[in-house]
Amino acid sequence: MRPTAKFSISFGLVTIPVAAYNATDTSASVSFVRIHTADGGRVRNQPVCSLEGVEITQDEIGRGYKPGDGDTVVPLSDEDLDALPLPTAKTLTILAFVAGGDIDPLQMGKGYYLGIDSPAAAKPYVLLREAMERHQRVGLGKIALHGRETLAMIRPMEGALVMQVLLWPHQIRSMDGVLPERQAEVARNEVSAAEALMDSFGELSEDDLHDHYRESLEEIVAAKLAHREPEFPAGEEQPAGEVMDLMSALQDSVRAAKRSRGEDEEAGPASGRTAKKSAAKSTAKKSTATETAATKTAAKKSAAKKQTAAKKTASRGGRKAG
Repeated sequence: MRPTAKFSISFGLVTIPVAAYNATDTSASVSFVRIHTADGGRVRNQPVCSLEGVEITQDEIGRGYKPGDGDTVVPLSDEDLDALPLPTAKTLTILAFVAGGDIDPLQMGKGYYLGIDSPAAAKPYVLLREAMERHQRVGLGKIALHGRETLAMIRPMEGALVMQVLLWPHQIRSMDGVLPERQAEVARNEVSAAEALMDSFGELSEDDLHDHYRESLEEIVAAKLAHREPEFPAGEEQPAGEVMDLMSALQDSVRAAKRSRGEDEEAGPASGRTAKKSAAKSTAKKSTATETAATKTAAKKSAAKKQTAAKKTASRGGRKAG
């Protein structure tokens, strides 16, 4: 990989020269080109000067800044940008160390792997990484990348340092108009059912992390080139329509999740507890029935003994009278 930028990390009085490498690759994602639907010709974005109305070449394009809402544009050269009094132009100065959970995920942008840019940087690089791992903190600082100053987070990951570009707080929009005016109320048993559904999902599989959309799109393209119908594997049809009974939907979802993993629907934790309760009840019933039968038997034996004793007493009395 080629580095996209080189700078130094300033950690107090410690300086660590690093090279930044793109951590993500968007070239493998699905992308489309624009075409003229009448004949299939490509529709391209041609750079045209708004004043002259003529197409211009790439080396004729520069930077300009538009202050305010007017039409005025101030041209800016590379020399103007290099003259900016930014200490972050070639240095990422760590300003604070915070817990990773304190960073709003909405602020997280592009990620970069940071590698050492000189042999002398190896020891301070490892020192910073291990200190953050033991302290369980991430570093926050500012760096100028691609002509813009931005917030950045540095964190350890699998033996390396990773930099995540962060949006400024003012770039996060407010949630006005997002939440419903009237909050819905849910019952405790509905929350418990939702938690049971969450537990039934299990772990992610390799197939879950696969880009099926891209494969399906490539199959459609191949079918069109071969003048045939696309062939897709049969999948389970997803239910459609509005959910009217929330509890039934949650319970059906749990059963469907278990079926999809080939599990016995009666083998889950809840059904296991039910089975234990049923077994306990059955044992109790059997015990009660046994005790009842034993009591009845003992009563019958006692009654029989009393009848026998009474007969013997009557017999003796008859003989004395005679």
